[in-house]
Amino acid sequence: MSMHGGEAVPVRGDRRARRCGPTPRMRIWVGVLVMTLGGCTVGPDYRRPKTDMPPAWKTEAPWRAAAPADAARRGAWWTVFHDPQLDALETAALIGSPSLAIAGERLAQAQSVVTQTASALVPQVGLGATASRTRLSGTRPRFIYSFVLPSAVQNDFVVAPSVAYETDLFGKIRREVEAANASAQQAQADLETARLVLTADVAAAYFSLRELDAETDTVRRSVALQRHALAIVRAQHDIGSASAIDVADQIAALESATTEIDALQVQRDRTEHEIAALLGKAAPAFTIAPDPRLRPVPSIPAGIPSDLLQRRPDIASAERAMAAANAQIGVAKAAFYPDIRLGLSGGTESRMVSQLLQAPSIIWSFGVSAAQVLYDGGYRSAGVAMAQAGYRAANDAYRKTVLRAMQEVEDGLTTAANLDRADREAAAASAGTRSARNLARDRYAIGVDDRLDVIRAQEALLADERHELQIRGQRLANAVSLIKALGGSWSRTAGPSHPTPQPAVAAGRS
Repeated sequence: MSMHGGEAVPVRGDRRARRCGPTPRMRIWVGVLVMTLGGCTVGPDYRRPKTDMPPAWKTEAPWRAAAPADAARRGAWWTVFHDPQLDALETAALIGSPSLAIAGERLAQAQSVVTQTASALVPQVGLGATASRTRLSGTRPRFIYSFVLPSAVQNDFVVAPSVAYETDLFGKIRREVEAANASAQQAQADLETARLVLTADVAAAYFSLRELDAETDTVRRSVALQRHALAIVRAQHDIGSASAIDVADQIAALESATTEIDALQVQRDRTEHEIAALLGKAAPAFTIAPDPRLRPVPSIPAGIPSDLLQRRPDIASAERAMAAANAQIGVAKAAFYPDIRLGLSGGTESRMVSQLLQAPSIIWSFGVSAAQVLYDGGYRSAGVAMAQAGYRAANDAYRKTVLRAMQEVEDGLTTAANLDRADREAAAASAGTRSARNLARDRYAIGVDDRLDVIRAQEALLADERHELQIRGQRLANAVSLIKALGGSWSRTAGPSHPTPQPAVAAGRS
């Protein structure tokens, strides 16, 4: 500094020091960047709903609820039936089912939406290039009339990269990413639901097929006895010890039993076709060899009702739908705030390609744009109200899903208890009929009863055994339904039955 007239006057050497301080323009840009980086997120932050769950099932004894099968493979629940044929069918269904493939593609779509939505959080970089050759008119309008404009031909080469960025100052994009993440996780849960439904449908159809095989085998043995009985009645009619009515009754019984075989075969064919469709195979080219053996019914500990919140993928799907709906409230509220965008472009422009990299050819621009709707006739307010109503609907749907899940498990447990009792009663009835059959054999051996009495006793035993098979088939079907209602497993320590997809971008909150 030099003193001139009592005042400090900057000299040439001091100008560099003065330029080192922030200018008003720099302060403006720093303020914009600080506001951008410190942006808030409007709308309510999501919190998982609190669900009141009963402490135990009504039909479950405490000792049974406290004995989970932790050793069971998570997901491959059908292995508890120890049936290799069922295992093979389930594997084929998971590979070839069209319904499962559809759910998988919907998950892929949802994950792509996450990536697409999250891309708005990063700057968009572009590159433009133009090359033109223009002839200017010699008689074009001019500002200085004394100056004659010559006709000219000139080139114009421009290479201009650009960067555009939406600041997301109020969190609209972050809420959109949050909603997309929740929707992708919902799609993942829907895929697990489709897998659970598919495997349960395959198991139910398979056990129905095996029950029909067992019933058909029993009815065929009954038909053989009916034919033997008919031969005896006809022989008795020939010697006069049986009437024509006895013969007609026996023929009717034989025809009825034969008709039952045909009806059972119709049901078996349809069930086999159903399995083919579930596996994604053509029904005419698919067949399962008959097997009259029925697998034992496994014991299924149900755990406690609150386990359903972690086990069932449909509950997880409903909960993720709530999270997505909650994020949409923030998106709707962000519409009340201005959109702020930053733009930067630069590059080089020259009439000669060789001069594009020279300093005088450099061009650039930087700008900020803001847009705010002042009046929209209630459009944005209606959007917020609609988003809030959507969240309430999702909340109600979640509660409905939880209540339905508890109903399905309680129905399965009640049915299991009743069928267990019916199975014991049917077994007792078969044991009594078997004793009567054995007694008839003994009486026939000593000549007290004739062969027809033995056949009648054997037919009664086959009828009771068929009833027992039907109850066993119902128990197997109910076991599948109960496992499905439990979410595909009853292990309390195995964790959720579906993986949670990692979000593409963590949506910030403040």
